Amino acid sequence: MSRTVDRCDPACRAWISEAIRKVEADANRSADTHLHVFPLPPEWCIDLYLKDESVHPTGSLKHRLARSLFLYALANGWIREGTTIIEASSGSTAVSEAYFARLLGLPFVAVMPAGTSPEKIGLIEFHGGHCHLVDDPSAIYDESRRLAARCGGHFMDQFTYAERATDWRGNNNIAESIFEQLRLERFPEPSWVVVGAGTGGTSATIGRYARYRRFQTRLAVVDPEGSAFFGSFADGDPSRTAAGSRIEGIGRPRVEPSFLPTVIDRMIQVPDAASVAAMRWTAEVTGRSVGGSTGTAMWGAAELIARMRLDGERGSVVTLICDGGERYAGTYGSDAWLEGQGLDIGPYLAALECFLKTGEMPPTDLL
Repeated sequence: MSRTVDRCDPACRAWISEAIRKVEADANRSADTHLHVFPLPPEWCIDLYLKDESVHPTGSLKHRLARSLFLYALANGWIREGTTIIEASSGSTAVSEAYFARLLGLPFVAVMPAGTSPEKIGLIEFHGGHCHLVDDPSAIYDESRRLAARCGGHFMDQFTYAERATDWRGNNNIAESIFEQLRLERFPEPSWVVVGAGTGGTSATIGRYARYRRFQTRLAVVDPEGSAFFGSFADGDPSRTAAGSRIEGIGRPRVEPSFLPTVIDRMIQVPDAASVAAMRWTAEVTGRSVGGSTGTAMWGAAELIARMRLDGERGSVVTLICDGGERYAGTYGSDAWLEGQGLDIGPYLAALECFLKTGEMPPTDLL
């Protein structure tokens, strides 16, 4: 006689179905993010675009990731009614996940480094989340697993699942959006897309999509000082570790499982002072408040454009406004904080101002 084990739970399936509807309805209410033109001299024949991810409901690029992670976990049956959601985060992903957890009526706990900006902590709590701070940034993973095991919750684990939760073939991901918005521009296939390496999910999505669609667009990933990604990319050692980064949201103390180096064409290591200088410079030139990770990407974009001009290339470059500068008023926006960190952004600001006039960028080791 055959044996069966029946685990069908119609009530649970009905709750999951309704939860997925709510998450997808949130996406349906949200228009696509804008692609702004950065004012470069027209005679350069190089166009720079900033995709403004700060306009999502939770104010950052991580809104896309959080939505994908929730849909992935719901479809896998990992999240059910009443499940406590745990996430290891440097801030912005936790803000977005707190938003979606509240949307579904679920408790949310963010495990974060103690140095996370007070502005981000306030946003997580505003969305109904609880912040669990740890002194050692590298301990957030184990602490998240411990908390999830203790309360029977689900550790979302963005650093493992970011590259697989997003459909890199399209389905309105960020890569498809960028290329569609460039369709009527004079250089519709960008020469470079520049992003940071945080979870690795955004770079994996864009790199895969470009190859899948047979674009010749190259992918540049910027990495701040103190992060493990750049050294690992340079020597091919995925076990590399580092102290961690002062630029929230991108640099990591270890090479995250979602980081996919094989789709990256170039990595650029950016000093923290250059990131903050570029953050402030971008806000001054565009009138748009941007965060530190956007500054890192803008410094990398300026280096690439200077190289394109030197090589006589025409084309377009795209990078992201990852979030707004209001989240960092007490850190990157504060001269007192910079002085306390020993960061002198003056030479980097002068270099960026020179770049906008001449199209040239000095090597960072000369600044």
